[in-house]
Amino acid sequence: MYLKRVKGPRAVTLPDGSVLSLADLPPPETRRWVASRKAVVVRAVAAGLLARDEALARYALSEEEFDTWCSAVNTHGIDALKVTSLQKYRQP
Repeated sequence: MYLKRVKGPRAVTLPDGSVLSLADLPPPETRRWVASRKAVVVRAVAAGLLARDEALARYALSEEEFDTWCSAVNTHGIDALKVTSLQKYRQP
């Protein structure tokens, strides 16, 4: 069995003890972003599994959009990534 060579780690251990691997990331052609998929990408970048620039290029995200996801998770948690909760967590 051969493993494809990748730059960086294949898996990282998160602070809660769970393991996040490259296989857990959403596919690059993802167009429908639900809160759980956004959270996985934010966690992968924060844990060092995926570089920020690599995530932006892989998922065709703007810097502003990704920064919004990160600040929402840091401020209010994963629930803030839900589109239906957007107004609830928006800053006045």
